[in-house]
Amino acid sequence: MIGYLVLMALQAMAAWFGGPYIWKYIPIGGDPQIFVKATVFGLIVWVTGLVGSFALKDVRLPSTNTLAWAIMLALICAGLVLVPQVMSALPLKGFDKLLLPLAGAILGYMIRR
Repeated sequence: MIGYLVLMALQAMAAWFGGPYIWKYIPIGGDPQIFVKATVFGLIVWVTGLVGSFALKDVRLPSTNTLAWAIMLALICAGLVLVPQVMSALPLKGFDKLLLPLAGAILGYMIRR
């Protein structure tokens, strides 16, 4: 249990700080940009989980289904960001829009571990 909590923190930090280094090599703008960023979040979360499974105790090796779930939930959350009614219903007004796809990627990873 503690291993998965540490892994979640590592995944959040790796995706949040590592994502901008990858995005600068992907030339896309506008609204589709958030979907590309969500996909990158899913990939980084999965790779961090792959590396973390070797380093952390009681954390098992993720499968390709785990990658699919992480990307799928990140993309669903990225789609929710584009709906103004959803964004106005969230209680946190001053947070970054990219936190929702990041949370979706981590949640998708944890669903199919």
